[in-house]
Amino acid sequence: MFSKKLRSIPPAAKIAISFIFVIVIGSVLLSLPISNLETSETTYFDNLFTAVSLVCVTGLSTLPIATSFTLFGQIICIILMQIGGLGLMTILATLIMRMGKKMRYSNTIAVKEALNRDELGDFKTYLTSILRYTFVIEGIGMFLLAFRFVPEFGLASGLFVSLFLAVSGFCNAGFDNIGAYSLQEYVHDPLVNLVVTTLVILGGIGFSVWFDVTYNLQSILKKKGRGGLKRLYRKLKIHTRLAINMTVALIVVGTVVFLLVEWNNPNSIGNFTFGQKLLTSFFQTVTMRTAGFATLDYELVKPFSLLFFIGTMFIGGSPGGAAGGIKTTTFALIALLIVSEIKGQKHVNYAHHTIPFETVRRAIVIVVTFTFFLLAGVSVLMLVEDQPFLFLLFEAVSALGTVGVSVNLTPELSHISHVVLMILMFVGRIGPITILLSLSRKSRKTKDQLYAKTTILIG
Repeated sequence: MFSKKLRSIPPAAKIAISFIFVIVIGSVLLSLPISNLETSETTYFDNLFTAVSLVCVTGLSTLPIATSFTLFGQIICIILMQIGGLGLMTILATLIMRMGKKMRYSNTIAVKEALNRDELGDFKTYLTSILRYTFVIEGIGMFLLAFRFVPEFGLASGLFVSLFLAVSGFCNAGFDNIGAYSLQEYVHDPLVNLVVTTLVILGGIGFSVWFDVTYNLQSILKKKGRGGLKRLYRKLKIHTRLAINMTVALIVVGTVVFLLVEWNNPNSIGNFTFGQKLLTSFFQTVTMRTAGFATLDYELVKPFSLLFFIGTMFIGGSPGGAAGGIKTTTFALIALLIVSEIKGQKHVNYAHHTIPFETVRRAIVIVVTFTFFLLAGVSVLMLVEDQPFLFLLFEAVSALGTVGVSVNLTPELSHISHVVLMILMFVGRIGPITILLSLSRKSRKTKDQLYAKTTILIG
């Protein structure tokens, strides 16, 4: 009976339920005495908020990880971030397939949707590769970070801090176990800055992009072909090209804008050397799209910088990874649609390919739905908090985009606001359309009706 009911649950609802399950278990584990330091004053509500933020790989917290949780508690944090970054269904599906067992078709569809994959072929290899790539990249990140943290904290503690940051960076979680001020102490450290940003970019660009680049790179190397990067780029899928182009464009534009706006601001980068300014601007741009780390106090940057970063947080990373936001490709499709309208073109084209109308329509729905949740969340925050609107908007976008940066506001907010942020984090990680589909009742598929055409005035 229970198995039959489980099979009848729509894929979107299974994704949502799997995340809720991990959040509840995680909050209970973080509330155990063995997880909390004796000097810590955490409540279950704090632990629930932290669990939501960890599983939704956001980074917002009411209390610092380092001064709240024991070694056991911090290990639980790592596990929750890893599950949140990859998704519980992805991990379980991989284990089931590795044991030689078959998944039901409905569960396979749910995992496919969770990964944002458009095909089911060779699913076992695809899932196994995700775990392999994840652990290899995190392992390399941990190894490199150890060169900074082992001398500073000792062998055991240094390795653990490196592991924590590597997992947090790759999963775009934005948590650290160093102190209460994120990575501000390492604002001028090239090793920490570049390793963390590389992990963030790799984790947020999407699994399908990795595999496409790796496959074509291996193919070119085997054939010892000429042409290098240019030939590799031409062989990539259109989605991969668009995701990479948008990622590079957003990083370059964001770095330049922040550099110019904050150039003379003594509270941010005004007193830095040119190299330090460039490194700091690059780090903020990368982390602001989805990661949540900070090497600056965002309360001290100019309002324009906050407003600009609200836009980049809204866009987020690429589909199929650990990133949040509406996604780079969604934003690109909306921009291409606007360009095609301006040019009077009927179709949306990119790289000599026409984008299907269904894909463009879905992009519009994602943006509208995302905006609706954002406005709803900000509205509640404005009703219950006496804080500047820009700060509240920044906090809401940070939660919904699963970014996790804050203008030192999160701990000061009321419980009602914390509940709003938890909802926004959950919606942002699962995806607004997935949330709406999981809430809709299962019904018979209705016919796609075609009626007489009419005219509606718009604009």
